[in-house]
Amino acid sequence: MGHGKLKKFAENETFRCLLQPAASEVLVKGSRELVLNDHAIKGNWGREMFGNDNPIVLELGCGGGEYTIALAERNPSVNYIGVDIKGARLWKGAKYATGHALPNVAFLRTRIEFITAFFAPSEVSEIWLTFSDPQLSGSENSRLSSPMFLDRYRSFLVPGGIIHLKTDSRFLYEYTMSVIRANGLRIIESSTDVYSDDIGGVVTSVQTFYEKMFLEMGLPITYLAFRIDHEGPFVYPTDFDAAFWREAEGPRRSFSHQPSPKQ
Repeated sequence: MGHGKLKKFAENETFRCLLQPAASEVLVKGSRELVLNDHAIKGNWGREMFGNDNPIVLELGCGGGEYTIALAERNPSVNYIGVDIKGARLWKGAKYATGHALPNVAFLRTRIEFITAFFAPSEVSEIWLTFSDPQLSGSENSRLSSPMFLDRYRSFLVPGGIIHLKTDSRFLYEYTMSVIRANGLRIIESSTDVYSDDIGGVVTSVQTFYEKMFLEMGLPITYLAFRIDHEGPFVYPTDFDAAFWREAEGPRRSFSHQPSPKQ
């Protein structure tokens, strides 16, 4: 591990806005399956972290927190939490939020698989999925818009809570559309090219490092906003042609192997 990364990890410990629980704090010891204990912050983000009861919005897989920061600066009456497992990436957002004294920004270092250990029913209003790994060849349950994850999100979203998906991956966009159709979810907005369709607001006014890189590669950016207003079990789509959309997307390196943005 490089000296620079070690320095960031040490500085992370000083940021009040960054929560870094150990896996042992939420995982049940000795369990063969994923069984979670609730973290103490669950249900207490407003009081313990922000000191208010304003709405909470999550960005899952936030990287350096560019979207989290941008959203928070534009909407001071809303609290934003960026979630990622990479401490070196979170350092950038936490350092900026601390240096600029942003009272409505926090970061959580954890695996998204553990997310239900940290948020109570109706504690979150909206979720952003920005340039998530599409898992072209991986398990369907690894996709952050899969029925398995939607069920987890529903456990802590307000009734009718909103999911935003912004991605360069047409594969992930079409997969998510299939999940939406299979479960009768309500679409608020959809676009297969946000810049050609002139989608406004933070969807186009905020560009992450990766988005700029994808745009330079000539990849259109897609967007979906939909409500989790489904009762009963979520079902898996049967009309998604994974082979077709995988081939249509063409060669693509895993998101996790993309070059890291320069700090």
